[in-house]
Amino acid sequence: MSSGPPLHRVVVLALEHVVAFELGLPHAFLGGARDADDAPLYEVVTATVDGGPVTTSAGYRVLPDGDLSLLAGAGTVVVPGVAGGAVMRTGELPDGVAAALQGPARLVSICTGAFVLAAAGRLDGRPATTHWLHTDQLAQLHPRVRVDPDVLHVDDGDVLTSAGNAAGIDLLLHLVRRDHGSATATRIARRRVVAPWRDGGQSQFVDRPVPDPDGAGTAATRAWVQEHLDRPWTLDQLAAHAGTSVRTFTRRFREETGLSPLRWLTQQRVELARHLLETSDASIDRVAAQAGFGTATSLRQHLHAAIGVAPLAYRRTFRGSPLPG
Repeated sequence: MSSGPPLHRVVVLALEHVVAFELGLPHAFLGGARDADDAPLYEVVTATVDGGPVTTSAGYRVLPDGDLSLLAGAGTVVVPGVAGGAVMRTGELPDGVAAALQGPARLVSICTGAFVLAAAGRLDGRPATTHWLHTDQLAQLHPRVRVDPDVLHVDDGDVLTSAGNAAGIDLLLHLVRRDHGSATATRIARRRVVAPWRDGGQSQFVDRPVPDPDGAGTAATRAWVQEHLDRPWTLDQLAAHAGTSVRTFTRRFREETGLSPLRWLTQQRVELARHLLETSDASIDRVAAQAGFGTATSLRQHLHAAIGVAPLAYRRTFRGSPLPG
């Protein structure tokens, strides 16, 4: 009796002095991902160069599931950050790593894991990011990489890179959203008690990520707007709700979220539209109205700009087939 199609296999490549926190993220956010029937969506295993234990940045050693040969059977390879070493100083990789990263698997790096992908030549000519402390170093060591120092993560199709620890979480949730839809990603985020969505293009430099304790921030307005996304909000209306001038509101909003108010508003509307397309049978016109886009044409334009597909295609995709192994 068949047990269904094989799970999409994720191999986490742990090099010596792998960043301990990041090593656990794929297991938590992909290995722990479940569909609506509580069935697992990914199989996550860990590989080292020779199959032996490696020492993490926290000083303890971890025992992997196997060696580099595991990468040959991967659908996705995740490379967590490394805490220094030759790959960050000179671009030198342990024997066999560069060759193992040339396969067809989707490649994902967290933080300084981008140095590993760059050293293997997999970022040449591509946009990529890493933690802002190391973006200049990455650009100097690998001048063929188009380093973007100011974003949380970069999705270049089959190769994805992220900034520091929390941005790695954002990128893994982005993967789940890309593979299985917004509702699944939100369910995982809720289980892990993290924000379900931060735009990958959001700046790494958010001056004040939480509202002022005196209540002078924009959180209350953001919460109000999220409950009324069907309304045609203007910047003047948002500032009036917050009780500030447009200039002050815009400055505080960007400090707290890393986005302009109107870009944030569009992001929230796209997410609501995706949720409605996945979970309801509402017409495209109705989804457009509920999400605040007004017309089906506007919804199509914004959804295509955000994720590259039309509403009906999105609905078919995320009510259909599982990700292949």
